[in-house]
Order: sequence, then structure tokens, then C-alpha cells
Amino acid sequence: MDTKDANTPPLDRIDEAIIEVLRHDGRITFEKLSNLVHLTPRPCLERVRKLERRGVIRGYGAIIDLQKLAPGLSLLVLVALSNQSGRAAQKAFEATMLACPEVYECQLISGHFDYSLRLRCRDMEHYRVLSESWMNDDALHIDKLVAHPELASIKCMAPQIGQ
Repeated sequence: MDTKDANTPPLDRIDEAIIEVLRHDGRITFEKLSNLVHLTPRPCLERVRKLERRGVIRGYGAIIDLQKLAPGLSLLVLVALSNQSGRAAQKAFEATMLACPEVYECQLISGHFDYSLRLRCRDMEHYRVLSESWMNDDALHIDKLVAHPELASIKCMAPQIGQ
């Protein structure tokens, strides 16, 4: 949800401070959070709930080290659809990515490629079979896939406000 919607007041400095703290520690107590943002616990809780209702805070989760969870291969894959593919191909591609358990991020991007994917495969053979199935699916109109295997994760966290 766009926080700059005409019917929605902009975030103030306290909202931004709350978001920044929760970005780093989603399990913090409301008491500690309220101290950090200089509010009493009740108004702090009300602000967090308001940010949740507005869709600014969409949920809470854990940052998982996928390599420790299960050995495998993480890849960044850039996808170009054919020029004449149209909206139906985009919808088919997006539905396929949403249904694919190996794909954990999919963004529509601008430039020479149409989509950026992050996916996790057991190994390169698993990726080869998966990508081949996509390339052979005429409904997807994939022109090109370029895979970049992840060598090491240097930094992984949500972007800061205004970034």
C-alpha cells in the first residue's frame, strides 16, 4: 500500500522510528519499543496497530540462513519475455512463479530484462530441469534466462525508509 495515498496522512518521525526499530527487531517488546521511540507503551501499541492496518507493516518473520537449513544453490535469475508476448504472457509467467516453490522472490523490473527472480534449488541440475521446463512452456513466452549463482550472502535485510 502506498503510504503517500491522498486519503492517508504521511508517516511522521515517530512512525518512521517505530518502523526502523521493528525492521531490526520484530520481536521487541512494546515496552522496549516505546522507550526507544520516546512514547508510553499504549500510544506506541496504537501506532504499531495503525501501521499494520494501513499495510505499512505487512507482517513479521525470521531471517533464515537457507544454507544452514538445507544445503543447496541460491540464484538470481533475470528473465526477458519475447517482445510480442503481451499481458497474457506476463500473467501466465507471474502465475507460474507464484506457484513455484523454488522461487521465493519475483520482481517486475525495467531495462533489458522483465523480471528478477531469487530462487533456491538443490543443485545446478535441479535448476537446469526447472529452467528448461519454463523455456519449453509456450504460454510463458520466455526469450532469455540469465542465471547468477549466489557465492556468498554479504548483507540481507529490508531497505530503510526513504531508500
